[in-house]
Amino acid sequence: MGNPAITLPSYDVLDAGDPLERLLRISADTTLSWLPELGGYLVTGYEDVLSAMKHPGMRSAVATRVFARLPEADQEALRRLRLSIDMWMGHATEEGHHRFQKLLKRYFTPAIINGLRPRVRELTGELLDAVAADGRMDVVPDLAFPLPANVIADMLGMPTSDRDRLREWSRHIMAVFQHADVEKLMASQDSVLEMQDYLREIVADRRVSPRDDLISMFAAAEREGVVNEDEIVANCVLLLFAGHETTATLISRGLQLLMANPDQLELLVSRPELNRSAIEEMMRHGGPATSVIRETIEPVTIAGHDIPAGEHIYLAIHTANHDPTVFADPMRFDITRKNNRHLGFGMGSYYCLGAALARVESDECFRLLLSRYPNIRPATDQAPVDVPLPPFGRRLDSLPVEF
Repeated sequence: MGNPAITLPSYDVLDAGDPLERLLRISADTTLSWLPELGGYLVTGYEDVLSAMKHPGMRSAVATRVFARLPEADQEALRRLRLSIDMWMGHATEEGHHRFQKLLKRYFTPAIINGLRPRVRELTGELLDAVAADGRMDVVPDLAFPLPANVIADMLGMPTSDRDRLREWSRHIMAVFQHADVEKLMASQDSVLEMQDYLREIVADRRVSPRDDLISMFAAAEREGVVNEDEIVANCVLLLFAGHETTATLISRGLQLLMANPDQLELLVSRPELNRSAIEEMMRHGGPATSVIRETIEPVTIAGHDIPAGEHIYLAIHTANHDPTVFADPMRFDITRKNNRHLGFGMGSYYCLGAALARVESDECFRLLLSRYPNIRPATDQAPVDVPLPPFGRRLDSLPVEF
C-alpha cells in the first residue's frame, strides 16, 4: 500500500481525541504526510487539496476499499453490501458516476430546488411549533435531522408514515464511511438491504403510477435503458442517506457555532440578510465534510512529491478550509467573511450535487428559527453529545437548547 519517500512525515491518526484538532496539528507541520494505519497519503493545504480534487489523474476512492483488508470470510459475509456500494454514484465506475450525475441533473435544477423553499419553510414551522410550548428542544432529533430527512423523502416519494425508519437505517449506514469494525459493517449491510427491499416496492408502484418525484424519474430512465432496478434502489439508498445526513450536521453544527460565538449570533439575528454568508461560513468552519478519499489512476505530483498510480489519498477539507494562506484569521467564525472559497462541497467532477438543496434547507431553517427564537441558547442542564467518527469525522448526536 504505497512506498512513501523516507523523508515524508508519518502520523498515526486513529488515537483517541478530537480528529479535527489532530488534523490541524498535522497541517501546521506539513501539507503532505503518510498515514500507515490507513495505508494512504494525507493532503492538508488548500491549494494542494483543491488541485487534487480537480486532477484528472484521480478518481473517487470507493468506500469498499476497507473491505479488502478484512479476512476472506468477513469479505464474503459483507458481499451484498459491497455490491450495493459499488453502484453508488461517486463510488461506481467513472462511467456509472457520470451516467447517474447526468440523470440527476434532470431533477436537481435551480428552478426545482428554489421551488422547494415554501415546503422547507412549512416543515421548519411545523417542527418549531412542536417544541414551542416546552421552551426547549434537542436540535438534532427535533429539527436538524427531521427537516432534511422529510425534504429528501418528499423528493423520492417516500410515504410520511415510514420516515421514522430512516434515522435508524442512516445511523447504521454511517459505518461505511468510517474506520468501522465488522460488526458495525454487518449492521450497515442489514440496513442497506432493508432499505433496498423497501424501495423496490416504491419503484414497482411508480412504474405503474408515476408521480412528480425522483423515483418516477428513475423508473422512466429505466424504460429508456439508462439504468436498471438494482442501480435505482442502490442510489436511492445513497440519496436518502446523503440527502439529509450532511444537511442535518450543517444545521446542528451551524447553530452550535452561533451559540459559541454570541456576537455572531446577535449580528445574524439583527441582520438576517447575512444568512447566506453565515451558512457559507458554517460550511467552512465546521462543515459536515471533513475529508474525502481519492485514488490515483496515474502517477501524480503533490506538494513536490511523486505519487504512483493505485495509491489512496485523503484530502483534508477541514484543514484546507482553515489554511491561513487563503483565509484571514481562519480559526475565527465570521459570518461576514468575504470571498469565502471553502471546499466544503468539494470541487471538480465530484462536486456535491445536493449543494444547492443543502443551502436552501439551511437558509430557510435559520431564517425562521432565529426570527422565532432570537434568544436561543445552550440548555443549562444538558451537555451536547459529540462523538468522534474515525478517522476524521465527528457526529453531533445531541444539542439541547433553550429559548
